[in-house]
Amino acid sequence: MSALAMYESMGSLSARMVQAAAANDWERLADLERSCAGLARQLEAGAEPAAALDARLRARKAQLIRQILADDAEVRRHTEPWMAQVRQFLGGGARASSVRRAYGAHSDPNRP
Repeated sequence: MSALAMYESMGSLSARMVQAAAANDWERLADLERSCAGLARQLEAGAEPAAALDARLRARKAQLIRQILADDAEVRRHTEPWMAQVRQFLGGGARASSVRRAYGAHSDPNRP
């Protein structure tokens, strides 16, 4: 697969990632992200020099990269509030565990 074809595939995946994030379909989003990351690794491993593309194909590549970055920003817009909730939830659990360790497992959490 050529580098440009990989960018085309990544563009398609990133658009689907936006849809999954907007639908709060985190499992599908994670699957799509893994596929996109695999293509990115392939691109890094066998990157074609930019000079190998003519001006029209370089412009298409740049357009695809801009769209992928815009899609990434849109995915983050959907996922960051959810991630903040997860961090808060996990952080609260860690604090509760620390208190239990410090004051003993038998302490009453409702007592001041």
